[in-house]
Amino acid sequence: MCLFQEDSQDSHLPLLQFQHITDFHHGTSVHALAWSPKTNVQHLPYSFQFCTAGDDKKLRYYVSDGRNSSTVTLLEGHLSYINDCVVEPVSGLEVASVSDDHTCRLWDLETGTQKTCIPLSSAGVSVKWHLREPNKLMVAQKNGLVRFYDLVSQQPIMSLSTEQLPLISADWCSTNDLKVGAVARDDWLIWDMSKSSLPEATEQAHPDGVCKFRWSNVHENLFATTGRPGNHINVYHMEHHKMPVSCQMPVGGGLSWHPSLPVCASGGGDKVHLWFLEV
Repeated sequence: MCLFQEDSQDSHLPLLQFQHITDFHHGTSVHALAWSPKTNVQHLPYSFQFCTAGDDKKLRYYVSDGRNSSTVTLLEGHLSYINDCVVEPVSGLEVASVSDDHTCRLWDLETGTQKTCIPLSSAGVSVKWHLREPNKLMVAQKNGLVRFYDLVSQQPIMSLSTEQLPLISADWCSTNDLKVGAVARDDWLIWDMSKSSLPEATEQAHPDGVCKFRWSNVHENLFATTGRPGNHINVYHMEHHKMPVSCQMPVGGGLSWHPSLPVCASGGGDKVHLWFLEV
Protein backbone atom coordinates (compact mmCIF):
# COMPACT_ATOMS: atom_id res chain seq x y z
CA MET A 1 0.00 0.00 0.00
CA CYS A 2 1.32 3.43 -0.99
CA LEU A 3 0.46 6.82 0.46
CA PHE A 4 1.49 9.83 -1.62
CA GLN A 5 1.88 13.34 -0.25
CA GLU A 6 -0.89 14.52 -2.58
CA ASP A 7 -3.32 11.98 -1.06
CA SER A 8 -2.98 13.38 2.44
CA GLN A 9 -2.56 17.11 1.57
CA ASP A 10 0.11 17.23 4.29
CA SER A 11 3.28 18.82 2.94
CA HIS A 12 5.25 17.64 5.98
CA LEU A 13 4.84 13.98 5.05
CA PRO A 14 7.44 12.24 2.85
CA LEU A 15 6.73 12.26 -0.89
CA LEU A 16 5.91 8.55 -0.69
CA GLN A 17 5.22 6.14 2.15
CA PHE A 18 4.64 2.44 1.54
CA GLN A 19 3.73 -0.63 3.56
CA HIS A 20 4.24 -4.28 2.60
CA ILE A 21 0.92 -6.08 3.19
CA THR A 22 1.26 -9.65 1.92
CA ASP A 23 2.74 -11.96 -0.72
CA PHE A 24 0.83 -14.03 -3.27
CA HIS A 25 2.65 -17.13 -4.50
CA HIS A 26 1.59 -17.55 -8.11
CA GLY A 27 3.57 -20.67 -9.03
CA THR A 28 4.18 -19.60 -12.63
CA SER A 29 5.31 -16.48 -14.51
CA VAL A 30 2.74 -13.68 -14.73
CA HIS A 31 2.05 -12.18 -18.18
CA ALA A 32 -0.64 -9.70 -17.09
CA LEU A 33 -2.37 -8.41 -13.95
CA ALA A 34 -5.67 -6.53 -13.69
CA TRP A 35 -7.21 -4.97 -10.57
CA SER A 36 -10.92 -5.29 -9.77
CA PRO A 37 -13.04 -2.24 -8.85
CA LYS A 38 -14.02 -4.27 -5.76
CA THR A 39 -10.54 -3.77 -4.31
CA ASN A 40 -10.71 -1.64 -1.16
CA VAL A 41 -7.74 -0.29 0.79
CA GLN A 42 -9.43 2.84 2.16
CA HIS A 43 -10.95 1.29 5.29
CA LEU A 44 -11.18 -2.03 7.13
CA PRO A 45 -11.82 -4.76 6.21
CA TYR A 46 -9.36 -4.51 3.32
CA SER A 47 -10.15 -6.42 0.14
CA PHE A 48 -7.59 -7.18 -2.56
CA GLN A 49 -9.18 -8.53 -5.75
CA PHE A 50 -7.27 -8.98 -9.00
CA CYS A 51 -6.85 -11.29 -11.99
CA THR A 52 -3.59 -12.66 -13.40
CA ALA A 53 -2.65 -14.38 -16.65
CA GLY A 54 0.02 -17.06 -16.17
CA ASP A 55 2.31 -18.72 -18.67
CA ASP A 56 0.44 -22.00 -18.02
CA LYS A 57 -2.42 -20.59 -20.20
CA LYS A 58 -4.70 -20.09 -17.17
CA LEU A 59 -6.26 -17.09 -15.47
CA ARG A 60 -6.33 -16.81 -11.67
CA TYR A 61 -8.70 -14.56 -9.76
CA TYR A 62 -7.51 -13.68 -6.25
CA VAL A 63 -9.68 -12.44 -3.37
CA SER A 64 -7.87 -11.66 -0.13
CA ASP A 65 -8.13 -9.54 3.01
CA GLY A 66 -4.33 -9.31 3.07
CA ARG A 67 -4.12 -11.33 6.28
CA ASN A 68 -5.76 -14.69 6.85
CA SER A 69 -8.45 -15.14 4.22
CA SER A 70 -7.50 -15.75 0.59
CA THR A 71 -9.18 -17.60 -2.28
CA VAL A 72 -8.06 -18.28 -5.85
CA THR A 73 -10.44 -19.09 -8.71
CA LEU A 74 -8.84 -20.85 -11.70
CA LEU A 75 -10.26 -19.92 -15.14
CA GLU A 76 -9.30 -22.47 -17.78
CA GLY A 77 -10.07 -22.66 -21.50
CA HIS A 78 -7.44 -20.79 -23.50
CA LEU A 79 -5.37 -23.02 -25.78
CA SER A 80 -2.27 -20.82 -25.96
CA TYR A 81 -0.52 -18.00 -24.08
CA ILE A 82 -2.76 -15.31 -22.59
CA ASN A 83 -1.38 -11.86 -23.43
CA ASP A 84 -3.74 -9.58 -21.50
CA CYS A 85 -6.73 -9.52 -19.16
CA VAL A 86 -9.06 -6.87 -17.72
CA VAL A 87 -11.79 -6.84 -15.06
CA GLU A 88 -15.13 -5.20 -15.89
CA PRO A 89 -14.78 -1.73 -14.29
CA VAL A 90 -18.30 -1.14 -12.92
CA SER A 91 -19.52 -4.34 -11.25
CA GLY A 92 -16.26 -6.29 -11.23
CA LEU A 93 -18.20 -9.47 -12.02
CA GLU A 94 -16.50 -10.35 -15.33
CA VAL A 95 -13.01 -10.76 -16.74
CA ALA A 96 -12.04 -10.48 -20.41
CA SER A 97 -8.85 -12.05 -21.79
CA VAL A 98 -7.06 -12.32 -25.15
CA SER A 99 -4.64 -14.99 -26.28
CA ASP A 100 -2.36 -16.30 -29.00
CA ASP A 101 -5.16 -18.84 -29.68
CA HIS A 102 -6.97 -16.11 -31.72
CA THR A 103 -9.79 -15.65 -29.20
CA CYS A 104 -11.14 -13.09 -26.76
CA ARG A 105 -12.97 -14.77 -23.87
CA LEU A 106 -15.30 -13.41 -21.21
CA TRP A 107 -15.52 -15.12 -17.82
CA ASP A 108 -18.13 -15.03 -15.06
CA LEU A 109 -16.34 -14.54 -11.74
CA GLU A 110 -19.29 -15.65 -9.63
CA THR A 111 -19.39 -19.09 -11.25
CA GLY A 112 -15.79 -19.34 -12.51
CA THR A 113 -17.03 -20.30 -15.99
CA GLN A 114 -16.56 -18.99 -19.51
CA LYS A 115 -19.46 -16.84 -20.76
CA THR A 116 -18.38 -15.94 -24.29
CA CYS A 117 -15.67 -16.79 -26.82
CA ILE A 118 -15.16 -14.19 -29.59
CA PRO A 119 -13.07 -15.47 -32.54
CA LEU A 120 -10.30 -13.13 -33.74
CA SER A 121 -8.46 -12.96 -37.06
CA SER A 122 -5.06 -12.91 -35.32
CA ALA A 123 -3.50 -13.29 -31.89
CA GLY A 124 -5.08 -10.96 -29.33
CA VAL A 125 -2.47 -8.71 -27.68
CA SER A 126 -4.52 -6.22 -25.61
CA VAL A 127 -8.05 -5.96 -24.20
CA LYS A 128 -9.61 -2.95 -22.45
CA TRP A 129 -12.91 -1.96 -20.87
CA HIS A 130 -13.80 1.70 -20.39
CA LEU A 131 -15.57 2.97 -17.27
CA ARG A 132 -17.87 5.17 -19.39
CA GLU A 133 -18.51 2.43 -21.99
CA PRO A 134 -19.05 -0.81 -20.00
CA ASN A 135 -21.05 -2.45 -22.81
CA LYS A 136 -18.14 -2.12 -25.25
CA LEU A 137 -14.81 -3.92 -25.31
CA MET A 138 -11.62 -2.89 -27.12
CA VAL A 139 -9.57 -5.78 -28.54
CA ALA A 140 -6.20 -5.24 -30.25
CA GLN A 141 -4.78 -7.91 -32.55
CA LYS A 142 -1.24 -8.64 -33.66
CA ASN A 143 -2.22 -8.17 -37.33
CA GLY A 144 -2.72 -4.42 -36.77
CA LEU A 145 -6.48 -4.30 -36.10
CA VAL A 146 -8.03 -2.63 -33.06
CA ARG A 147 -11.71 -3.54 -32.85
CA PHE A 148 -14.53 -2.43 -30.56
CA TYR A 149 -17.18 -5.02 -29.77
CA ASP A 150 -20.76 -4.53 -28.61
CA LEU A 151 -21.00 -7.05 -25.77
CA VAL A 152 -24.77 -7.43 -26.18
CA SER A 153 -24.58 -8.53 -29.84
CA GLN A 154 -20.93 -9.69 -29.60
CA GLN A 155 -20.36 -8.03 -32.97
CA PRO A 156 -17.62 -5.54 -33.94
CA ILE A 157 -18.94 -1.98 -34.21
CA MET A 158 -15.75 -0.09 -35.13
CA SER A 159 -12.24 -0.89 -36.33
CA LEU A 160 -8.95 1.00 -36.30
CA SER A 161 -5.94 -0.05 -38.32
CA THR A 162 -2.22 0.57 -38.63
CA GLU A 163 0.23 -0.22 -41.40
CA GLN A 164 2.99 -1.04 -38.89
CA LEU A 165 3.22 -4.70 -37.96
CA PRO A 166 3.18 -6.37 -35.59
CA LEU A 167 0.87 -4.49 -33.25
CA ILE A 168 2.24 -5.26 -29.77
CA SER A 169 0.13 -3.32 -27.24
CA ALA A 170 -2.82 -0.91 -27.18
CA ASP A 171 -4.75 1.10 -24.60
CA TRP A 172 -8.08 2.98 -24.48
CA CYS A 173 -7.66 6.42 -22.91
CA SER A 174 -9.57 6.59 -19.60
CA THR A 175 -9.91 10.41 -19.69
CA ASN A 176 -11.07 10.63 -23.32
CA ASP A 177 -13.02 7.67 -24.69
CA LEU A 178 -12.41 8.83 -28.28
CA LYS A 179 -8.64 8.31 -28.01
CA VAL A 180 -6.73 5.06 -28.46
CA GLY A 181 -2.97 4.58 -28.32
CA ALA A 182 -0.75 1.69 -29.33
CA VAL A 183 2.78 0.59 -30.10
CA ALA A 184 3.66 -1.38 -33.24
CA ARG A 185 7.08 -2.40 -34.54
CA ASP A 186 9.21 0.63 -33.48
CA ASP A 187 6.51 3.32 -33.20
CA TRP A 188 3.77 4.68 -30.97
CA LEU A 189 0.46 5.60 -32.63
CA ILE A 190 -2.51 7.72 -31.49
CA TRP A 191 -6.05 7.59 -32.90
CA ASP A 192 -8.87 10.11 -32.51
CA MET A 193 -11.94 8.01 -33.32
CA SER A 194 -14.05 11.11 -34.04
CA LYS A 195 -11.81 11.90 -37.01
CA SER A 196 -10.47 8.77 -38.70
CA SER A 197 -9.80 5.06 -38.43
CA LEU A 198 -6.15 5.81 -39.22
CA PRO A 199 -3.70 7.22 -36.65
CA GLU A 200 -3.62 11.02 -36.32
CA ALA A 201 -0.09 10.95 -34.86
CA THR A 202 2.81 8.51 -34.96
CA GLU A 203 6.46 8.66 -33.99
CA GLN A 204 9.36 6.30 -33.39
CA ALA A 205 9.34 5.13 -29.80
CA HIS A 206 12.12 2.56 -29.52
CA PRO A 207 14.53 1.78 -32.37
CA ASP A 208 14.84 -1.95 -31.66
CA GLY A 209 11.19 -2.75 -31.01
CA VAL A 210 8.33 -1.85 -28.67
CA CYS A 211 6.72 -3.69 -25.73
CA LYS A 212 3.93 -1.77 -23.96
CA PHE A 213 1.73 1.33 -24.25
CA ARG A 214 -0.17 2.82 -21.28
CA TRP A 215 -2.20 6.04 -21.00
CA SER A 216 -2.06 8.18 -17.88
CA ASN A 217 -5.32 8.05 -15.90
CA VAL A 218 -5.35 11.81 -15.27
CA HIS A 219 -4.37 13.48 -18.58
CA GLU A 220 -5.27 12.57 -22.17
CA ASN A 221 -1.94 13.77 -23.57
CA LEU A 222 0.29 11.85 -21.16
CA PHE A 223 1.35 8.26 -21.93
CA ALA A 224 4.23 5.85 -21.48
CA THR A 225 5.89 3.19 -23.62
CA THR A 226 8.48 0.50 -23.05
CA GLY A 227 10.81 -1.11 -25.58
CA ARG A 228 14.34 -1.92 -26.71
CA PRO A 229 17.36 -1.63 -26.83
CA GLY A 230 17.67 -2.75 -23.25
CA ASN A 231 14.59 -2.30 -21.11
CA HIS A 232 13.73 1.30 -21.88
CA ILE A 233 10.79 3.37 -20.59
CA ASN A 234 9.69 6.65 -22.20
CA VAL A 235 7.00 9.03 -20.95
CA TYR A 236 5.52 11.51 -23.46
CA HIS A 237 3.52 14.70 -23.02
CA MET A 238 1.85 15.42 -26.36
CA GLU A 239 0.57 18.88 -25.41
CA HIS A 240 4.03 20.17 -24.51
CA HIS A 241 5.86 18.07 -27.14
CA LYS A 242 8.19 16.81 -24.42
CA MET A 243 9.57 13.49 -23.18
CA PRO A 244 9.82 14.10 -19.42
CA VAL A 245 11.13 10.57 -18.76
CA SER A 246 13.56 8.46 -20.79
CA CYS A 247 15.20 5.79 -18.67
CA GLN A 248 16.82 2.39 -19.12
CA MET A 249 15.98 -0.28 -16.54
CA PRO A 250 18.27 -3.17 -15.56
CA VAL A 251 15.43 -5.67 -16.03
CA GLY A 252 12.13 -5.17 -17.83
CA GLY A 253 8.78 -5.43 -16.04
CA GLY A 254 5.22 -4.18 -16.10
CA LEU A 255 4.00 -0.64 -16.83
CA SER A 256 1.12 1.18 -15.12
CA TRP A 257 -0.18 4.53 -13.84
CA HIS A 258 -1.65 5.67 -10.54
CA PRO A 259 -5.47 5.93 -10.80
CA SER A 260 -5.69 9.59 -9.76
CA LEU A 261 -2.15 11.06 -9.78
CA PRO A 262 0.39 11.63 -12.61
CA VAL A 263 2.64 8.85 -11.28
CA CYS A 264 4.04 6.21 -13.64
CA ALA A 265 5.30 2.86 -12.32
CA SER A 266 7.43 0.13 -13.85
CA GLY A 267 8.98 -3.04 -12.50
CA GLY A 268 12.72 -3.54 -12.82
CA GLY A 269 14.60 -6.35 -11.09
CA ASP A 270 13.37 -6.64 -7.50
CA LYS A 271 12.04 -3.06 -7.34
CA VAL A 272 9.11 -0.94 -8.45
CA HIS A 273 10.31 2.36 -9.93
CA LEU A 274 8.05 5.44 -9.70
CA TRP A 275 8.19 8.69 -11.67
CA PHE A 276 6.27 11.79 -10.54
CA LEU A 277 5.22 13.86 -13.57
CA GLU A 278 4.19 17.50 -13.81
CA VAL A 279 0.96 17.85 -15.78
